Amino acid sequence: MERTFVMLKPDAVQRGLVGEIVQRFERRGLKIVAMKLLQMSTEFAHKHYEVHVGKPFFEGLIKYITSGPVVALVLEGANAIEVARATMGATHPAKAAPGTIRADFSLEMGRNLVHGSDGSDTAAFEIGLWFGEQELVDYGRSVDPWIFE
Repeated sequence: MERTFVMLKPDAVQRGLVGEIVQRFERRGLKIVAMKLLQMSTEFAHKHYEVHVGKPFFEGLIKYITSGPVVALVLEGANAIEVARATMGATHPAKAAPGTIRADFSLEMGRNLVHGSDGSDTAAFEIGLWFGEQELVDYGRSVDPWIFE
């Protein structure tokens, strides 16, 4: 099974969409193995978004992502990275397919509700940054035989 990192951004929390968004990942069959609500510090935000340092949108991104609480998740399942990203939809909500989180609940790229790891290396980095090994819970679900072959 693959693991991926997902963050529900301040707009998702402020708009009261946390339950709806988490439910969409669970309904796809992804299992939550870690989850927490926190306020990101500027220093932590810089670590998370270090790949964007120097880009024109970087300072605005840091100001936005630290403006309110976020929900961090680790999801697990077959092809978890690909499935989570498909569930979120295209980064720009106007280009996201109907039925995806971004298409259904957002209008602008700068307020697109969710972040998800874009590959296995990114997922490993982000999971390690946000969660200690002891925070990742390994458990079975009675529904798993109905989701996975």
